[in-house]
Amino acid sequence: MYTFEKKDKQGVLTIKASKEEWEKAVEEAYQKNKGKFKVQGFRSGKAPRKVIEQNYGDTIFFDDAFDAILNEEYSKFLEENTSIVPASQPRVDMNTFTIENGLEATLKFDLMPEFTLPDLASLTSKKPEISVSKEDVEKELENSKNAHARYVEEDKDAQLGDFATIDFCGYVDGEKFDGGEAQDYRLELGSHTFIEGFEDQIVGMKKGEERDINVTFPQNYHAENLNGKPAVFKVTLKKVEKKVLPEINDKFVADTTEFETLEEYKASIKENLVKMAEERAERDYEVLLLDEIAEKSKIELSPAMIDHEVEHMVHDFEHRLSHQGMTMEAYLEYIGKTLEEFKAERKDDAEKNIKSRLVLQRIISQNKLSVTAKELDSAIADYASKYQMPVEEFKKALSPQDYAFFENNAIMTKVFDLIKGNNR
Repeated sequence: MYTFEKKDKQGVLTIKASKEEWEKAVEEAYQKNKGKFKVQGFRSGKAPRKVIEQNYGDTIFFDDAFDAILNEEYSKFLEENTSIVPASQPRVDMNTFTIENGLEATLKFDLMPEFTLPDLASLTSKKPEISVSKEDVEKELENSKNAHARYVEEDKDAQLGDFATIDFCGYVDGEKFDGGEAQDYRLELGSHTFIEGFEDQIVGMKKGEERDINVTFPQNYHAENLNGKPAVFKVTLKKVEKKVLPEINDKFVADTTEFETLEEYKASIKENLVKMAEERAERDYEVLLLDEIAEKSKIELSPAMIDHEVEHMVHDFEHRLSHQGMTMEAYLEYIGKTLEEFKAERKDDAEKNIKSRLVLQRIISQNKLSVTAKELDSAIADYASKYQMPVEEFKKALSPQDYAFFENNAIMTKVFDLIKGNNR
């Protein structure tokens, strides 16, 4: 049996099972799982429950029995109370449990906030204006120049503005430290890439020269063990180079692009910059609209719901860090924050994420938006054409997650088409 109450924007479902109900659940767990256990002297699935419990422990079937009772009562509750909509997976608290009296447990879950969407025609957000200046085009040309730069070795002492290729090894208190060593590192002198004073002391060095460079780590250095400490770097200068930039003219354009003249190239750059600016403005417009809808919907979230979203965000961030070869602990040390400070800084974003999801879900359900198989195929075909791949070949490489991605993109396009159509 169960009892339910609303408390602090949460649902609290208390589930009780009698001694007899508990025993029945344990017996069903045994019958379901007995084939998984190997007991000497018995064929697979034929060992009596007591024998399995003697070999594997008296509580071997308790977890499955516990889950079965909770899942059954939770499902029954949702079927009998269709107006109650959970907004999170239930969190379980074991209240009491004894063989003699059965069990009592509490499931706590966030309730879907009650809110009303505003009239979409009442939205006032406007699409940001875009502009691409002559300076923007020149900046792209400069990037192209740098991408095609040549580095010419020079037989001279290193000077500011030169590119010095060096080997170095750093020591603090006479000991090497992590991250303080590299070979064939190309460093632009005067770029302030390294600790203050490091690059200045390379000035005047000759090719092949070795020198001890003395510096002091800043007090707020990302590695706490090095904060404010003096260090000695043993440096060997291996090469001095000058960066030579090409002249941007018709010949450069013809040699490095599909265009023949500089003016054609500039026009193409501007066209691409305008296209990217339009796409950014469209994304920003969608965010503005979604934020306005969420604000006018006056959605109130429980602290537990926000905390749960923060935990999810932190877990996702930690997962992405692992792919970069970094741990959460190392990252927190690098930025000089505790885990609690890191979580606190994400609460506003977590609240915004939840409200956006709730608004989108409500718009989809109220307007009965869906994606047909034909529409999904069309979206996939468009994507395949960007990679110049046959559609069927492209589809073969797709995973179920990829299909979900395309379906989500298609439904989001419908959502924002609807919102923008009402906002014109």
